[in-house]
Amino acid sequence: MTLEQNVNTVNNSSQVIFVSGGTKSGKSEFAEYLGKEISSLSYIALSEQRLKDENWKQKISKHRERRPKSWRLIETTDLITILSQNSGPLLIDSIGGFVMESICKENDAWLCKMNSLINHLRNRMSLTIIVGEQVGWSLVSEYEIGNKYIERIGELQKMISKISKENWLALNGRAIKIDEISLEIPF
Repeated sequence: MTLEQNVNTVNNSSQVIFVSGGTKSGKSEFAEYLGKEISSLSYIALSEQRLKDENWKQKISKHRERRPKSWRLIETTDLITILSQNSGPLLIDSIGGFVMESICKENDAWLCKMNSLINHLRNRMSLTIIVGEQVGWSLVSEYEIGNKYIERIGELQKMISKISKENWLALNGRAIKIDEISLEIPF
């Protein structure tokens, strides 16, 4: 079965909520708002550590201050292992870290890893809130790796949207439930 066939056979029991948006759009804040009442939620910070990047450390500090103290923090770049070991509610911020972790993989290996992620997400029984960054709305990168990232995250987020029970777009500090005002594009 191809990835497209896998995604199209999704049942209506998906527990995935997908929140995407551009830089500083409010996507993380909105995802945190959606999960704020869940004391047992695990927050997956999906990124490599950037110990020499002061701007990054300040951004991470702001994220930590906003989160409820009852949430469990998991900092990792290995999302598939976390999904296979964790059955409780999750908030994944952000899916771009998954793409970056696999950016040097050949296309076949990337497709295999993306398919595995989609299957893990689709089969989870607990709520999974995913934050994703919209990056393809601006200039085309002059670098091959930048264009590979843009294409892969776009492809992955399209698949996540297809298996999600809710899809939200954060734009200028506002959240739009795009399922209610859009048509799914067949592929």
